Amino acid sequence: VQLQASGGGLAQPGGSLTLSCAGSGRPFSTYTLGWFRKAPGKERSFVAGIAFSGGVTYADASVKGRFTLSRDSAKNTVYLQMNSLKPEDTAVYYCASSPLEMSTVEGGYNYWGQGTQVTVSS
Repeated sequence: VQLQASGGGLAQPGGSLTLSCAGSGRPFSTYTLGWFRKAPGKERSFVAGIAFSGGVTYADASVKGRFTLSRDSAKNTVYLQMNSLKPEDTAVYYCASSPLEMSTVEGGYNYWGQGTQVTVSS
């Protein structure tokens, strides 16, 4: 599985950005896709994920209600719509794939894309 993350950039507080994770090698419907982020001085942490079966989504409490996951199976792409952005959302965002139904820890993911920088600042 190869994953390509894109869509990062600069946004103002309260603004929006959409990240994309395009996959190749296997259809998205066969694995769970998760987003993680690493802020300066912090550990990489789980943001949100979409399970391979049924497309059920999960989100960390810090982004619930603001970030939304969706999947376009025809394009083998997962989107992370980020609304109401806060300065504390500033981080490098990574997408990763997992053979598990769902996992919120790094160890549950075996393929990672390169990161994309998201900066929220006025």
